[in-house]
Amino acid sequence: MPKALRFKGDKKPKRRKRVAAEGADSGDDTGMNKPSTALSKKAYDSDDEGWIDSEALEDFTGPLLFCIATTPPSALSSDATGAVFGSALSEIEGENLSTAEPAQVQQVWVCAKIYGSTTPKYSLRAHTGKYLGCDAHGVLSATREAISAEEEWVPIPQPGSGRWAWQTVRGGFIGVEEKEGKGTVVRGDREDVGFRETWTVRLQKRNKVKVKAGGGDAGKIKDRVTKKELEELVGVSLDDEQVKKLRKARKEGGFHEALLDIRVKHGKHDKFAY
Repeated sequence: MPKALRFKGDKKPKRRKRVAAEGADSGDDTGMNKPSTALSKKAYDSDDEGWIDSEALEDFTGPLLFCIATTPPSALSSDATGAVFGSALSEIEGENLSTAEPAQVQQVWVCAKIYGSTTPKYSLRAHTGKYLGCDAHGVLSATREAISAEEEWVPIPQPGSGRWAWQTVRGGFIGVEEKEGKGTVVRGDREDVGFRETWTVRLQKRNKVKVKAGGGDAGKIKDRVTKKELEELVGVSLDDEQVKKLRKARKEGGFHEALLDIRVKHGKHDKFAY
């Protein structure tokens, strides 16, 4: 079950203590039958708090923070109208992007894998619930309610840097440009990947995917699609029959066609999407 997004400085929720079972004070000195009345401090102050850099494609799930080295360091952001821009990172140590955390919900994007494609593709949803897209002119916006080709993103790792370039359906890359009087301008039509097109992507530690130790299939991460993920792709609630149909289409091919059929049925398609 997804946990609520918390920012740095927020108080941790209190955990209820376990109620001691009857007979716990029976005088048994062995301690074998005495239940624990509270979680240990170590369990409470677990290591899954805070944010961490992404290292693999499997990390791109749930809330993400996109950081880039500008002056001062910036985060990919969007406002209530769907405009996309770079906003200054305030929760950061110096200029070290690997210490950055979001200070406002505008800087957070919810990432989900798009199934049914040979190339790993992902969607990015803003705090408004709309998807990040890039039009033919390289203009970024977060205004679409459903995912079309313009809302699909391909992350490309940059060897040795721990950073990522994000490619559009037309082959351009998300990049930034600092303009006097306009702040940090973000566009999706950069032709080459350079310093201004590589992003440090941060995710919540608790969402970090851990690969099982061992070789072969034991060390692989299961590629599965949940009902919730399917509903996010379609944009409406699905019944069991529709979920079954989509999962079958994903296995056999034709996933996007089945997805489009349901979107059209519920009026979620956009004939101008492409």
